[in-house]
Amino acid sequence: MLSGHSFSEALLFHILPPVATDAVGHLPRLLQSLTHPYFPCSAFSFKEKRKDYQMSQTHLKKPTLSILRVLCFTRFLLWSCLQADHIQSTLHILAMVIKLLQSKYHYKEEAESICDKVQVKLSKECLHPYSTCITDVRTSHWEEAIQETKGGANNRKLAEECYFLWKSTRLQHMTLAEDVKAMLTELRKEVRLLLLTNGDKQTQWEKIEACACQSYFDAIVVGGEQKEEKPAPSIFYHCCDLLGVQPGDCVMVGDTLETDIQGGLNAGLKATVWINKSGRVPLTSSPMPHYMVASVLELPALLQSIDCKVSMSV
Repeated sequence: MLSGHSFSEALLFHILPPVATDAVGHLPRLLQSLTHPYFPCSAFSFKEKRKDYQMSQTHLKKPTLSILRVLCFTRFLLWSCLQADHIQSTLHILAMVIKLLQSKYHYKEEAESICDKVQVKLSKECLHPYSTCITDVRTSHWEEAIQETKGGANNRKLAEECYFLWKSTRLQHMTLAEDVKAMLTELRKEVRLLLLTNGDKQTQWEKIEACACQSYFDAIVVGGEQKEEKPAPSIFYHCCDLLGVQPGDCVMVGDTLETDIQGGLNAGLKATVWINKSGRVPLTSSPMPHYMVASVLELPALLQSIDCKVSMSV
């Protein structure tokens, strides 16, 4: 959230939900989540992409993460990797687990099958924020995938080893782009910034810490720690209270119409901004944002434009 700049006083930022970042084995679903929810992707084989990765990738560059919400950014897509980079990093993460299973435990093609099954389980994951331990749930994904593939008794120890390798490698690939850091630094001179994210509190705080983005925001709110998540108005009101502003003084910026934009509209914020990287046309039944930009880096100029319009109307 931003506060202290005409009516554009609050920026809420949002992080990719767990499904968007974790459901990466099933690539059609992954691609939909990356440009979510309107990316018209065609189905193709994840194994084919993995093969391409194995043939072409000798050195994997650490992908940068860009923000997708500024102004009243709740749950701002703080690490929305470029689509290709995100796919490559996902393949690298899975390749590490496959290597573990093949080299240490002498699995063959079963290693890939296990990883594929885990990604499907992640894509269907539904967590209750107050009664679920994310570590237990995701370790169970690996345990079930191993048992379904290899048969025999459950192997919790191996499942834990696979999960923690997958998780640690994934967090290593999260970083904040330098141009986004510079933009946040400049914006914060004029307005208050708040990062708001839906999702499991443990998972989201691990991402936040991996990105080292805390110093760029005046406050951070994780939906898993609140009674309601976006698009419920209550979590937006809570963010406004933290920053000491009224909903009418805030602008919501986000990349997801159903939660970010709808949530901003539900809470009666001054304006909503949709980050639409692919230039898709919203469905007629979708929430309609007040403004639309293709990149989060367009936000400073948009803010000035909004403020000029408000000044002229006063």
